[in-house]
Amino acid sequence: MIAEFRPISEWPKPARAKIVGVFADIDDTITTDGRVGAAAYAAMERLRGAGLLFVPITGRPAGWCDMIARTWPVDGVVGENGAFYFSYDQSARRMRRAYAMDVETRRRNRVRLDTLQTKILNAVPGAGIAADQHYREADLAIDFCEDVPPLSDRDIDRIVEIFEQNGATAKVSSIHVNGWFGDYDKLTMTAQMMRALFDVDLDAQRDRYVFIGDSPNDAPMFDFFPDAVGVANLRAFQDRCRALPRWITTAPGGTGFVEMTECLLKTNTG
Repeated sequence: MIAEFRPISEWPKPARAKIVGVFADIDDTITTDGRVGAAAYAAMERLRGAGLLFVPITGRPAGWCDMIARTWPVDGVVGENGAFYFSYDQSARRMRRAYAMDVETRRRNRVRLDTLQTKILNAVPGAGIAADQHYREADLAIDFCEDVPPLSDRDIDRIVEIFEQNGATAKVSSIHVNGWFGDYDKLTMTAQMMRALFDVDLDAQRDRYVFIGDSPNDAPMFDFFPDAVGVANLRAFQDRCRALPRWITTAPGGTGFVEMTECLLKTNTG
């Protein structure tokens, strides 16, 4: 594990020049105060325009990811912390979907998650169900600061504890605690997508891709990619992260995402 990240300005040009694709968290990485700003959206367009593959890797729900795959300048999207990937084939007008678990398993897990939802809300006053829960296919998202007054670290830890005591995986983002049943995460589904859609073995080519994120649920990606990047607001969560990225931007959120994009594109254009 990297003990402390370094300024992105120190990222060596030869390492940057090798990058052919970018994976990025969405909330508080591409967004700023919950919104995708014009500069961040333009950065996505510029990455694609420069010939780099671009894929958001998010905890957001299937409903959102369908829209993102169809309408954003992306090559695909991994959603619900690795429960699936979607990629829209514009020429065929067809959405390509793949899930970590089959329909029947997801149905059974939903019943178990509904029981956990009641337990968590009873045990942690002030916790809420994420507003986007209705659009989820595989997980339960507990809101601790997006649309509810911010909970304490102790309350967040209690939510994680209840998930884990009941056999679920729990990951903390900058806004939610996401819980699910199954042995998958952002990295496992990203690797599956890259093999299936782009014939890329990420294990063999991890130094040719970069991930940028902001919170503890990004730890598998931070640990895997040698030149992973954190936006500046990651510092607020670094004590909760099991792995840290090598580099960090000077700016938070979407402005930090733009900063990383400028760093890469400056390399590619000389």
